[in-house]
Amino acid sequence: MANVISDETIEYVGILAKLELTGEEREKAKKDMADMLDYIDKLGELDTEGVEPMSHVFATGNVMREDVVTNGDGSKAALANAPLLSDEGDTYVVPKTVEG
Repeated sequence: MANVISDETIEYVGILAKLELTGEEREKAKKDMADMLDYIDKLGELDTEGVEPMSHVFATGNVMREDVVTNGDGSKAALANAPLLSDEGDTYVVPKTVEG
């Protein structure tokens, strides 16, 4: 079954895709689209009786791993480089930059 793509269809697809096609590109696009539709028609001829519908050809599943902390909290090491710490020793002390 040969699908025929009209010039209007190619024009419409070009507008949707925001493409400016030359005459030669339009003819190639028409042929390519017709070939794709012919292939889809051919796939429709396959006997799929008893075949489970699927969304992917490979078996998919959740492949989550256990969330394990491997490097820990690096705050002590980061604070060790501070020139000045708060009285509690858990935050940086920086010069005031906003008057208020």
